[in-house]
Parts: sequence; structure tokens; C-alpha cells
Amino acid sequence: MKKKVKIFLLILILIVSLLCAVFFYLRSQFLPVQSDTSADYVEDVRFEIPYGTSLYTVSEELKAAGLIKNDRLFYYAARYPQILKVFFPREAAGMNFSLKSGIYHLTPSFSVIEIMNFLSSGQTEFCKVSIPEGLTISKIAAILEEQRICNKGDFISACRNPENFMDYPFYELFENGKIENCEGFLFPDTYYLNIGMNAESVLAVMVENFFEKIKEVPNLSEMTTEELFETVTLASIVEREYRVDEEAPLIASVFKNRLERNIGLYSCATLEYIITEIQGKPHPDTILISDTKIDNPYNTYKWAGLTPGPISNPGLVALNAATNTPKTNYYFFQVINPAEGRHVFTTTLEEHNVNKLYTKKAAGK
Repeated sequence: MKKKVKIFLLILILIVSLLCAVFFYLRSQFLPVQSDTSADYVEDVRFEIPYGTSLYTVSEELKAAGLIKNDRLFYYAARYPQILKVFFPREAAGMNFSLKSGIYHLTPSFSVIEIMNFLSSGQTEFCKVSIPEGLTISKIAAILEEQRICNKGDFISACRNPENFMDYPFYELFENGKIENCEGFLFPDTYYLNIGMNAESVLAVMVENFFEKIKEVPNLSEMTTEELFETVTLASIVEREYRVDEEAPLIASVFKNRLERNIGLYSCATLEYIITEIQGKPHPDTILISDTKIDNPYNTYKWAGLTPGPISNPGLVALNAATNTPKTNYYFFQVINPAEGRHVFTTTLEEHNVNKLYTKKAAGK
């Protein structure tokens, strides 16, 4: 009988020892990869989580980056945080985990609990993205995809979805069929965004910025929706025509004078828009006579009046030029210094033709 008791106790001790060994082994897997936290020893790791990345993938990449010891255990602990409460009852008390995309700075000296807290905090590094004046939706989308902010196709689709603009004045333009996207209302600026952001979130940031920035332009934010749309449309053409800031108002005056006389704007920028954005062709090196005959409502050589909508997303200079346009008697402008992008402005066709001839001779043509 005593022999059986001894055997039972021995087995019990072995089981308890085994369970303790398993417990402490599992516990050790949640501890930092590096225990030495001296400044010279701990390496800062920039860890990216694009939008839509699965928890399983994140677990594998954390292991590959040397930030955790066991990817499988991290995966299960992240899915079921109560597991950690068994090993760390105080540290894991009340813990919840919700993976958020972005860029995080982690170190191997962080425990699994600390890493999980970081990845669910949303306190990420921002990516600096510069959107120049005069770009179209598709070109902005390409930049966002290149910077890994969001998918190009997703952003373009978001720009075409009326439901994303229900809180903005120009939503009524979608309702009456006047516009099919938010071209012109994405303000060109430097943005600080997260990698892997939702396309709708990026769009909201840019449109909100537009309505905030136009408050800096006298008389613009007080316009009706229709007036604002026409002004943005004109500004989008001016944006693609000027290179020297002080000439933008004069270019706007030329276009407004032509509009009042029902004369075509004759803007090459509108032809470029047709070729690249509507026809999907590469940007032309030169505008051909055949291009001026393209049958499209955006062709300002063939049709008088404004284009059906903006051809780019203008900045403050062009918006101010189109809003607070000076009164002039100019109907023409011609490049006289291609390197600097400077123009000469004239009233009559005769003067314009003289300038064209002078420019050609100066260029040796």
C-alpha cells in the first residue's frame, strides 16, 4: 500500500512539475525578446501594418522582425486576451485588443502585452504626402498608392460615390447629375497620413481641408453651390495654364472676358484633360490641330463656355484669381518666356498674332 502511495505521489510531483515547466515556458514566450534595455543595445524597429492586414500575417511579421518569440502564441493571445491574464493577472487586467493599421516604432525590449497595447492604440507614425496643385483625381490616387496610403482604385471609387459627400454643399450637384466625382474639391497640400488608411478617410481629410482653406479666399466661401462650382471649374483651368503667380489673375481675366462674349476659352489644358483623363492616353508632347477638333464637351476650342466640370484640383492662387479677378480688356495671352512660363497679354487678335510671330522667331522656328 505504501509503495502505491509513493508511486502516486511521484507521478503527482512529475505532473505538477511538468505543468509548472509548461506554465513558465509559455509565460517566458510572452516576455521581451531582449531583457537588456540599455540604450546602446535595444534597437528601434519601424513596423508597418497596411490596412486590411490579417492578425495572422502581423504575428508572422513580428516574429520575423525579432520583436516576439512565438508567432503562434502571439496570434492566440491577441485573439483571446484572457489567455494573458492567466500568466500576467495584474498586467493584463482589463486588457482588450483591436488591431489598427499604421506605422509603429517597437523594440525587442517590449513584452507581448506592451506590443499589443501599441498595435491597438492607433498612435502611429504619420507619412508625409505632398499633393501638388493642378493634379487630377487619378494622379492624386497614384501618389497615394505609391506612398502606400491606400489603393488607387479604392480612392477613385470613393471620389465617385455620392454617399461620401452627403455632408458637403456640392452633394446637390451629384443629385442633379451635374457631376460624377469630386474633381476640383481635393485641396492640394501636404498631408500627414497613415499607411494603409481607408480610402474614404483620406478623401474626407482632403475635402474637409478644401472647405477650410477656401475661407482664406475673400468672397469664395460665401458663394452659392452653383457659383462655387463654376469658380472652382474656372480655377482648375487657370491652375493648368499659369506658372507665375502674379499672372494667374490676368489669365483668369482673359477667360472671363471670353466667357462674357461667348468666345471659346481655347485652353490647351482642357485638351490635355480629354487626352489623358477621358481617353486614357499618355500626356502629349504637343497639342495638334486634330486635337482641337475632338468632339468632347471639355474641348474649349470647339465649344464656348466653361467645361462641364473642373479639370484639376486648384490651389489658393488659382482659386483667388478666379474669385477676385481684375477687370482687364485682355482676350489673349501668349508665352514669351517658356523657361520661366511668362506670358504677354493682348486685347486684339492682330496683337496676339504679332506676338505669336515674334515668339516663333525668337525660338528660331
